[in-house]
Amino acid sequence: MRRVMASAPAEEAPVVPEARARPKLRTEFAFELPRGYVDDAGKVHHSGVMRLATARDELVPLRDDRVRENSAFLTVVLLARVITRIGDVTDVHAGVIENLFASDLAFLQDMYRRINSEGHTRAGVACPECGHEFVVDVAGGRLGES
Repeated sequence: MRRVMASAPAEEAPVVPEARARPKLRTEFAFELPRGYVDDAGKVHHSGVMRLATARDELVPLRDDRVRENSAFLTVVLLARVITRIGDVTDVHAGVIENLFASDLAFLQDMYRRINSEGHTRAGVACPECGHEFVVDVAGGRLGES
């Protein structure tokens, strides 16, 4: 006598909603300094890269003696941690940031705020002539470049 075994119904895979395509997390942002960093040899560096800050980047400077003595130094130490390159300079430290022109320091402070708080470097602006509103990338290219 031959015995035939009934096979159990195959379990179907659970239906999972199709995953939404998430945009890739951008962790580095290129920039162009308005004036440029002048190194010890007199070479001017304009382009650079800033990365997103980590919690550690914001906490470590608080233990720095220079910051404890002068809270305004926090910006210098923090930017030195998150800027990975200015031109050919890859060893970006507090001394490099201290030697930036004030307008470049202000630019980098604004960029830091934008990428770490808002997640991008875009800003809404309006034409002073016609009032047309549009968006620009504040980290973008130098004047005349697209």
